[in-house]
Amino acid sequence: MTDLKATDPPVTDPPATDPQATVAKATAHASPGRLSTLHRRILDWYALEARDLPWRDPGTSPWGVLVSEVMLQQTPVRRVEPVWRQWMSRWPTPAALASSASGDAVQAWGRLGYPRRALRLHAAATAMVERHNGDVPGTLPELLALPGVGAYTAAAVSAFAFGQRTAVVDTNVRRVFARAVGGSGQAAPSLTRDETNLAVALLPEDHVEARTWGVAVMELGALVCLARSPRCPDCPVRDLCAWQLAGRPAYEGPVRRAQSWHGTDRQCRGVILAALRATTEPVAQCDVDALWPADDPQRDRCLDSLVADGLVEPLPGGRFRLPGRQDLTN
Repeated sequence: MTDLKATDPPVTDPPATDPQATVAKATAHASPGRLSTLHRRILDWYALEARDLPWRDPGTSPWGVLVSEVMLQQTPVRRVEPVWRQWMSRWPTPAALASSASGDAVQAWGRLGYPRRALRLHAAATAMVERHNGDVPGTLPELLALPGVGAYTAAAVSAFAFGQRTAVVDTNVRRVFARAVGGSGQAAPSLTRDETNLAVALLPEDHVEARTWGVAVMELGALVCLARSPRCPDCPVRDLCAWQLAGRPAYEGPVRRAQSWHGTDRQCRGVILAALRATTEPVAQCDVDALWPADDPQRDRCLDSLVADGLVEPLPGGRFRLPGRQDLTN
């Protein structure tokens, strides 16, 4: 078994127009022996350093895995864990959630952000009851057919809940592969087909190892191979990393712009939803107006968009509530 050394000959990239350019580079950079070392190092590191998270428990149901994957999208683990525990206690199965109002899901979502995810989970639960006898389906096509389930979520559930040999590619995985294999300081702003192909090419052949590989690379990206301040001395593959061997060159590609918050429509929508979550009674228009008095057109636009998204239900008399929730004071 041969580890990657700094003296290995440089790799010549195929033309940029070749859709297999990144995969070809990875294949040249990581021979079978080197790839085996990469697998072993990261899997061994994960066995020692993995965080103890409830959705990783062996007894977690496919539903629990699906809920965790949806909640974790663009949301830190520390915020997700308590909400996930509450959610699974209240709705331990898809049927349990489907029997509740969609507004209950929005209310329980709390301040995780991107609350349409709660509606999509509710819709997916309803579809599972109607199509799959209340079970989470185990194949990629069936998962992708569920409302709100995209390629990443379907792959994650397929791998982590059902042990399928499926490439799971999130932001952390992309960053680890960009550095360790591609020699770039950062991944591109959005997922490319080449990155997906690369992830498939790097999967271990063994199904058990492949299942753990996805979450192990994610964990490495979350704890060590950080976006802004990577902890390279703690990395189990530092001596194999193409970015390290190239001298950690600065990333010169396109960057993803950080999203602002203060004064945006996202903040305004969040303020309105927070008020509706905090009460069991419908909220009058005048009370909604008082939530965002500085900009009437913006507030009205945001309220209209919440109604259009199905997150807010308008009632007669200029009142509003979370969708389907009953006035518990009556």
